[in-house]
Amino acid sequence: MAAQGDARRVGVVRERGGERRVALTPPGVALVRALGFEVVVQAGAGWGAWHSDDAYRAEGAEILDGPEFAGASDILVCVAPPDPGVLRPRSTVVGLLGAERHGAFADACAGLHVTALSLDRLPRTLSRAQPMDALTSQAAIAGYRAALLAAGTFGGYFPMLMTAAGTVKPATVLVLGTGVAGLAAIGTARRIGAAVTGYDIRPEAADEVRSLGARFLDVAGPGHGSGAGGYARALTADEADAQRGALQERIAGFDVIITTARVPGRTPPLLVTADAVKAMRPGSVVVDAAAGDDGGNVEGSAAGRTVVTAEGVTVIGAANLASDMAPAASALYCRNITAVLELLAGPAGPDRGDEIIAAIAVTRPEGESR
Repeated sequence: MAAQGDARRVGVVRERGGERRVALTPPGVALVRALGFEVVVQAGAGWGAWHSDDAYRAEGAEILDGPEFAGASDILVCVAPPDPGVLRPRSTVVGLLGAERHGAFADACAGLHVTALSLDRLPRTLSRAQPMDALTSQAAIAGYRAALLAAGTFGGYFPMLMTAAGTVKPATVLVLGTGVAGLAAIGTARRIGAAVTGYDIRPEAADEVRSLGARFLDVAGPGHGSGAGGYARALTADEADAQRGALQERIAGFDVIITTARVPGRTPPLLVTADAVKAMRPGSVVVDAAAGDDGGNVEGSAAGRTVVTAEGVTVIGAANLASDMAPAASALYCRNITAVLELLAGPAGPDRGDEIIAAIAVTRPEGESR
């Protein structure tokens, strides 16, 4: 289906698999239309984030569904990879496409000669890319949510309380991985009143943790763990073993463990072994915020599943925490998407020479995977 008039169409897809976020909110429609685009929304796309079809219509978007929506967009915006059946040949798709984990989708885009732009490849070190940094915006929400989930599950108080019956000590919380999600978890747990400690393999993390009023766990482990583009690097097998060994004896001393360590495009590193969980006190809580289809930071955790071990430790595979806060997460993600669309505005489409476009492109102009 061709775009109406001379304006190109931005399509907003309805997410699959229980994902509640939406790539473009009704307030974002006006911003995108101001860039010169028309906006078409798949019926029900915003409902998971509590945005009705009528709210989109009020901002000038057209609502379509089924065969009418499929192929109606010059640029399709999404959170997770959509069904390839909604893509039009030689169009563009923008989202958190996870090409390393969703190779079949990348291949489908190649077959359709679709330009696939994945925001999880965004170079964080470029200042002009910061408004497009969806990993950061969504990780901040996930870290905040992880701390609240831990506090709600733990059977004691997070803050210290002084009562007529005596003083209640604050919960002790250890956050493993102090990227954006980890720092958000630390800050939130601190605001609730817990005694918080953070740990990361990156040497610069110590100052970041202490700046939030938390302690930094100083253990003998692997050396420099900083990677390219502002991300942590994957450890070698020997380094990973050394890291786990250094952590295991310390984990048992905490009431709550929150893990947030991810390496883009890789399986999350195993930080907490089953033996370490077994050594924790009954009533302790472990929230694996890195849990997903490709594994997690905690041995035995599973995405979307909560288990209580025989020793009385609650282990939560906290998959896709940002989706649990879909209204807030969608509002931030919409700003990231709008910033990308600014690069795509104009009749010529994506500028292949732009360093951001070059970095996030999963397929070449000819449609080949890269």
